[in-house]
Amino acid sequence: MNNDFIQIKSLQGDLKISHKKSDFGITVSTEELVYQKPHVNYYFKLAHITSIVPFDTSESKKITFHNRRSSGSEIITMSQGIPHYRFHVSQAYVHNRSGIFQLGNAQFILPIVNDLLKAISKYAGLSGIEI
Repeated sequence: MNNDFIQIKSLQGDLKISHKKSDFGITVSTEELVYQKPHVNYYFKLAHITSIVPFDTSESKKITFHNRRSSGSEIITMSQGIPHYRFHVSQAYVHNRSGIFQLGNAQFILPIVNDLLKAISKYAGLSGIEI
C-alpha cells in the first residue's frame, strides 16, 4: 500500500470488500464507498450514488474542472486492464491533508473490478438496465 494514502479513520456500515493497488484503493461497506488516492480520500454514501455508467478508456482522457475560485484541467491516468465507470453522486466528501470538505453533485471516473461493482450495486440498491 502507498505510504502517501491518508488512513481511513472511520467507515460507516460493515466492511464488505477492499481493493488496494499502489496508486489507488477502493473500500466498500454496507453504507459507504471510499476511493483513496495519495494524499486524498473521497467518501460516497451508497445512498447518494444516483447512477453508475461504463466509461470508455480506449484513449487518454482529459477532464476539465471549474469552481468559483479557480479552473483548470487534470489528466487522469487509467489503470490498464480494469474497467472504469462514471459515478454520478448527489453528495460526496473529500478528505485531504487540509481537512474534510463536502461536495454537491459530482461525477467521478473510477476503476472498478467486477466484485466491487457487484458489492456497490447490492448495498446501494442499484439494478442494471440492459438495452
